[in-house]
Amino acid sequence: MRKILELTNIEARAFLLKERSYFNFDLPSYFTFNKLLSDLSNIIEEKELEEFYKNINPDNNKPQRPFPSEVEKVNYVLLNNKNGKYSWRPFQLIHPAIYVSIVHKITTEDNWLILTNRFLEFQANEKIICESIPIESDDELSDRASSVTNWWKNIEQKSIELALNFDYIMHSDIENCYGTIYTHSVPWAIHTKDFSKQNRGLHHIGNKVDKLLRDMSYGQTNGIPQGSVLMDFIAELILGYVDLSLSEKISTTSITDYKILRYRDDYRIFTNNPRDGEEITKFLTEILIELGMRLNGGKTFISSDVVIGSIKPDKLYWNSAKKSSASLQGHLLLIHNLANKYPNSGSLRKSLDKFYNRLTKIKETEENITVLVSIIIDIAFKNPSTYPVSCAILSKLFTLLTNEERNDLLESVNKKFEKIPNTSHIKIWLQRITIKENRGIEYNETLCDRVNDETIEIWNSEWLNTEIETLIKSSKLIDEEEINKINLIIESEEFQLFEYQ
Repeated sequence: MRKILELTNIEARAFLLKERSYFNFDLPSYFTFNKLLSDLSNIIEEKELEEFYKNINPDNNKPQRPFPSEVEKVNYVLLNNKNGKYSWRPFQLIHPAIYVSIVHKITTEDNWLILTNRFLEFQANEKIICESIPIESDDELSDRASSVTNWWKNIEQKSIELALNFDYIMHSDIENCYGTIYTHSVPWAIHTKDFSKQNRGLHHIGNKVDKLLRDMSYGQTNGIPQGSVLMDFIAELILGYVDLSLSEKISTTSITDYKILRYRDDYRIFTNNPRDGEEITKFLTEILIELGMRLNGGKTFISSDVVIGSIKPDKLYWNSAKKSSASLQGHLLLIHNLANKYPNSGSLRKSLDKFYNRLTKIKETEENITVLVSIIIDIAFKNPSTYPVSCAILSKLFTLLTNEERNDLLESVNKKFEKIPNTSHIKIWLQRITIKENRGIEYNETLCDRVNDETIEIWNSEWLNTEIETLIKSSKLIDEEEINKINLIIESEEFQLFEYQ
């Protein structure tokens, strides 16, 4: 596997234009964006996106209204409930024309050289290590799976190794990181703040990316979309700038005995003096405030047990609490307890993956299927990160029921999720369960509607010229061959990053 910074500009462009880079959250396998991205890439190339606006002034060749920054719903926002209550995380399918334009802009030969050289500056201090630069897999693992493997090896395992050299570990992360990134800080990160303030035109890559980010967000300067490798890369630009600023601040002090591991917005600060850790955290807070960001006070703490402090609490708990259970219900109840203690955790998703693998080997059972459905739905209801695997488990359980029992339970499941707002993601996966037997069920969600009607619009393209607008509206986003190929039971490769025994 290779980090994106190790790729040539041509390789980086191809990587970012892959479907699984365009969106890196879980959708059923019949959603496809490859051809649309490829077609737009061939048309837009190195041109300015303004050349494809609907209205161009014939006298000066400049675009006229409507501008994308003045139009709502340019991106498709998929609001995902976070905890079964009133908190949610927005995933976005970025308007494909803007997405492709940003990719082409940052991967010209000159601009890619500017960006990769800037990252070298960010990484100059060997005591501040970033391990979350996007990765392209070069084997059978997906890019996401490679990133998870990289986290385990270079964050968790490296943290434990550092217990040999350091006595304290300070944990912290940035609160609502993507939602608080200031778009004007993109040119600051690329060109420095002083240069950007003196050069505000669209002649430099930082200002161009800043404008395109605002174009997709109704002109707003606060926040970037979550849900794509491209935005992960842009976030790393900002956070690399933070790393550089932090390194400069620390260099003005007598603090030399430290190591910092960062994975995206998560920080692990290792020291032999707790005051040094607190001082570094104070510097980090000051830098983030200047960028409109802040640390999460509830997740900032120090530990003198570096080994234990290096392992996530949910993993420690599950390694000690898990035990075998002969019954499916007993197994699920153990997982339910983990879900209550550590909601949306990695250990929870992994435990459900293993339960799924156990369940798929069962042809029949005397256990109460309705009870099993009730338990798994209660887990999913409060843990949206488990929607795909929970629906995979449901898809298997439903095959052990009669048609009448299955329909009654499905109705109960739908009513359960209607009680909370912003459940688009679960609706998409519930449709995956029913699509083979009853494709016509309505789920009141745009992407679900698109499955049955390719004229449903996902993005607002009214600001684009007829050629591009028509291309986007008419593009086939549903792979009918894939729908014909998939089974009633959701297969592991549709949602699992790794194979579990």
